[in-house]
Amino acid sequence: MSAKALLDKCDQPSQDMVKQALSGNLCRCGGYVQIIEAVEEAALCQSKCPSHKTVDK
Repeated sequence: MSAKALLDKCDQPSQDMVKQALSGNLCRCGGYVQIIEAVEEAALCQSKCPSHKTVDK
């Protein structure tokens, strides 16, 4: 949810912005690097095809 909120506010967040947005979330898997990379990839995909932005229902 934090990643979606960030991408709703900013189409191309910096890595620092992603880290800040996710800072309050705990991950027991230790996969923070992969989570940050996934958010960055989602931002890239979103910027290439803005018509596919997620819409809240």
